[in-house]
Amino acid sequence: MTPVNAYAAQSATTPLTPFNFERRDVGTNDVQIEILYCGVCHSDIHQARNEWGGSIFPMVPGHEIVGRITKVGSGVKKFIVGQLAGVGCFVDSCRTCPSCLANEEQYCDNGMVATYNGRDKAGNPTYGGYSTQIVVDEKYTLHVAESLPIEGVAPLLCAGITTYSPLRHWNIGKGHKVAIVGLGGLGHMGVKFAASFGADVTVLSTSKSKEQDALNLGAHHFAVTKDAVTMKSLQGKFDFILSTISAPHEYNDYLNLLTLNGTMVVVGVPPQPSIVGAFNLIGKRRSIAGSLIGGIKETQEMLDYCAEHNIVSDVEVIKVSAINEAYERMLKADVRYRFVIDIASLK
Repeated sequence: MTPVNAYAAQSATTPLTPFNFERRDVGTNDVQIEILYCGVCHSDIHQARNEWGGSIFPMVPGHEIVGRITKVGSGVKKFIVGQLAGVGCFVDSCRTCPSCLANEEQYCDNGMVATYNGRDKAGNPTYGGYSTQIVVDEKYTLHVAESLPIEGVAPLLCAGITTYSPLRHWNIGKGHKVAIVGLGGLGHMGVKFAASFGADVTVLSTSKSKEQDALNLGAHHFAVTKDAVTMKSLQGKFDFILSTISAPHEYNDYLNLLTLNGTMVVVGVPPQPSIVGAFNLIGKRRSIAGSLIGGIKETQEMLDYCAEHNIVSDVEVIKVSAINEAYERMLKADVRYRFVIDIASLK
């Protein structure tokens, strides 16, 4: 066992504080990673505060992990000591169900093993990337290019793949008119990918102050959703809408912006359900769908694409001691556009 320094939530109502625990020994097919950076996802807040229910405490959040391999098991074939590696939202799955066999482990019929706030196959709680080290089966470990700033790579392991996957699944590219709803950690990656794929991209935001940022990120247009006249003028304009908002909002307002056969994909997770009017769907044969991260194969494809096209997240690097303040700032949308913890501050 290896002693590890970390930050953890001891309960849903207490701030994150220093915490020590032990990682398992490196097994035959495992790699040990010295964590260098870990992104801060909005879902970290939801789970640390038990807003989704079922949280396991103490909890070490973090599933946007980049580090360097320090040890490999005797059976490891894909990695060597010294390489950069990444770990995303899950670290295992059943490996035998149709979803796993189709390289869609995130939809494992028996439930993927979450990087944190989950339980491994032995029933032990999993601890995430707000820590100095992690041990992961090589099958669930990802190659990270040396050519990109790794602090900007870390959020690709969740925010990146969460937006890349639906855009690829619905074959978004040249000739498509795409709207990205919300310009936060997820939304800013959605803009980068959709624009890179050749789509005509519009950012829909409640905040006029984000217009120049949206254009700088690659968007071609910007619209303020609080403006009723503007929203009416956009009805029937978009082939595809990616909704990244995790705050309560009205889905029907955006469904009406879809053209015939248009699709809105939800990747943000609001705390309360949204009522969808049937006429907003059937009138133009519109669809509403959801998407959850990506499998290991697709996540590696995304990382390789980012390395080839020089795409990373826009980040603000923080010390781990600032994590509680960062949570409060995230709730106020006071970050451009992802906090990333420098894990050296834990040592």
